[in-house]
Amino acid sequence: MPVDNAGCATMKLLLFYAHSFSYETASKSLSTVPDVKKKESAADAAVVFFHVEAEDVAKRGKVVQKFVKNVKWLCGKFSTRNVVLHSFNHLSGSKADPGFSRELLDEVAERLARTGFQVMVTPFGYFNEFTIHVAGDSLAKVFKEF
Repeated sequence: MPVDNAGCATMKLLLFYAHSFSYETASKSLSTVPDVKKKESAADAAVVFFHVEAEDVAKRGKVVQKFVKNVKWLCGKFSTRNVVLHSFNHLSGSKADPGFSRELLDEVAERLARTGFQVMVTPFGYFNEFTIHVAGDSLAKVFKEF
């Protein structure tokens, strides 16, 4: 794994290599987001559930860099350019402001897209129904915090 976890851990990533992933919006988790009814799917993808913590605000640049690096690493292990990003604020008690979390998500998605990745982002501020078919390889399921 290319990223060192030394020091205080904040950002949490739960990364999967999935043969298939699909979701459908279920209900809002943030009242301030627009109404969205959406259903999408992806195949042969790195699916990343991420949790932005309050402590990530102070080290945004480093967090974004490590986030992108870890996603690219997993994609490289499975020779895929498909990525799904899903905000999943259930990995810690500490939570960043939703506005900051959304900005960080947008920056990560843009950086990945700029380097040739096909990026799907689930609707921010929503609970979703989802189906995920994760590969059996040991590296198909990785948890990182930094």
